Amino acid sequence: MALLPSKSLVFTVRRQEAELVVPCEPTPHECKPLSDVDDQEGHRFHVRGFHFHQSNLSMKGQDPAKVIKEALAKALVFYYPFAGRLREGPNRKLIVDCTGEGVLFIEADADVSLVDFGDKLYPPFPCAEELLYDVPGSNGLLNSPLLLIQVTRLKCGGFIFAHRFNHTMADGTGLSQFMTAVGEIARGALVPSTPPVWERHLLCARDSPLITYQHEEYSHNTSGPENGTIIPTDNLVCCSFLFRQSHISSLRRFVPHNLRCSTFDILSACLWRCRTKALELDPNEDVRLICIVNARFKFNPPLPLGYYGNALGFPMASSSVGKLTQNPLEYALKLVKQAKTKVTEEYMKSTMDLLVTRGRPNVKLVGSYIVSDLTRAKFKEVDFGWGEAVFMGPETCWELISFYIPSKNKKGEDEIIVPVCLPASAMKNFVKELEDMLKDEPT
Repeated sequence: MALLPSKSLVFTVRRQEAELVVPCEPTPHECKPLSDVDDQEGHRFHVRGFHFHQSNLSMKGQDPAKVIKEALAKALVFYYPFAGRLREGPNRKLIVDCTGEGVLFIEADADVSLVDFGDKLYPPFPCAEELLYDVPGSNGLLNSPLLLIQVTRLKCGGFIFAHRFNHTMADGTGLSQFMTAVGEIARGALVPSTPPVWERHLLCARDSPLITYQHEEYSHNTSGPENGTIIPTDNLVCCSFLFRQSHISSLRRFVPHNLRCSTFDILSACLWRCRTKALELDPNEDVRLICIVNARFKFNPPLPLGYYGNALGFPMASSSVGKLTQNPLEYALKLVKQAKTKVTEEYMKSTMDLLVTRGRPNVKLVGSYIVSDLTRAKFKEVDFGWGEAVFMGPETCWELISFYIPSKNKKGEDEIIVPVCLPASAMKNFVKELEDMLKDEPT
């Protein structure tokens, strides 16, 4: 594990006025309900992300902002719900009013080159609020643009593609599918290689709802705050950690040979255990790890290829602080593996039924740590003509969630960048716990 240094780069961004990009052809004006997985409380916010692209001699003289804006207008013909606005119906049901009003687009220039960001790109990024400007009044859940894109040209000929999208409309897989379509059209395609599929009814509650799982991952307490220690947010430190293959191999020393596990499993177990130790919580307190799982292929038959709505399960592992921190890593690892196996077709149907019958609750946040694996997402493959991004991922860190961001070293070997956000005192403990685990011999 390598703690990546913080960056103090300062530069100036000159923005043009935000404009609305509308579909370049007429599109249906209709109302399309979201699924019951889409409009749960935990998706009712905007997600921000960055893609860094380097210059490409074959695109010399081409303006990335112009190319992307024109492709966006064409892609919105196929993905026209993104050009609409959300309304809320009875029982808080979210509906897309396909008005064709368009998505927000900002063109900008920065007096900085890609190389100035350093050899390795990782969050939090300097001047992030300038590279993805929050247009005043645009970030509401209802009656607001569902997508904002800013393309910032760099001095070197590269550019930063930044986006902010309404999470109720799509998950990471769905958004990357849309962005891939924009890239394909930017490179000359007339239609997306994967036609978009709406079909949100496939992830709606049954006519006779039946909750067949405990679903401890969702908050059942609607009358007051959840139990557990709330992490203070007044002195948070955000750091990114680099895990090479050698680090993952080092962690595998703690795993019995007969216990098969993925990189996600062992990394999640390690981070959860080290983070819990670092927070110095009461040994009797319960803590949780929530894994974000793509459930598209958990259905029989699988969801249609091209489905771009949310299809996420949030299985949870739970333990007392004492058991998690005092037991070997194998204990946490088995909990992570057990949690992931919960996500089946019946689990997802039970989730939909729970969301509808209990007022679309949020997942439990107090005492929880959420992990999301982006290493298999196809964001890095998005190509607007300048080649794949040299970085794709969140713009910053959050205190309750870590994303596993794919990266490569100079030899082309896979690495994983993990942003973590903790109070300053806990971050110091966290670094020490990670270092100790990676150098210790298993007992």
